[in-house]
Amino acid sequence: MSVHDPYVLPEGLPVPEDDGAADHLTGAQLPDLVLPSSQGAVNVRDFEVLYVYPRSGRPGRPLLPGWDAIPGARGCTPQSCGFRDHNAELAALGARVAGVSAQSLDDQLEFAARNEMPFPVISDEWLDLARDPGLPTFEVEGLTLYKRLALVAERGTIVKVFYPVFPPDRNAQDVLDWLAARA
Repeated sequence: MSVHDPYVLPEGLPVPEDDGAADHLTGAQLPDLVLPSSQGAVNVRDFEVLYVYPRSGRPGRPLLPGWDAIPGARGCTPQSCGFRDHNAELAALGARVAGVSAQSLDDQLEFAARNEMPFPVISDEWLDLARDPGLPTFEVEGLTLYKRLALVAERGTIVKVFYPVFPPDRNAQDVLDWLAARA
């Protein structure tokens, strides 16, 4: 097994295609749902930007088999670091940010600490958001993981969906540009 650098996107990653799995989300309500995060329990309705990713990597640990061949799978750390790096600009536009994946709270705590995340990184280990509002998922190695996307909400209503997201390291800038154009 090869070891990878989770901060670097390799060349030639397959580009995800819009499979329609997020079409129903615009106009949907975020549920009144409290989940554990790197900053304690949080309600997903309290955020204007939720970026969702499959699974963050750890330096020195191998990827899941075939990870780089799954369109949209690779790039969780670059996506998250983009939101971290643009957090002040997003906050200036009134957007509170949180990251979400189906990883365990222990994984989220390690990831948030290592990457100095200034916002909550939420653990939705039981895939509550896959049921309501119906975030898209995929299966790999016996795991059900979220497909990468970003949601912008106003008072709990989803007003913009970024899906599919590619390249993942550009997602935060795309969200920032969209919000700035509306400001």
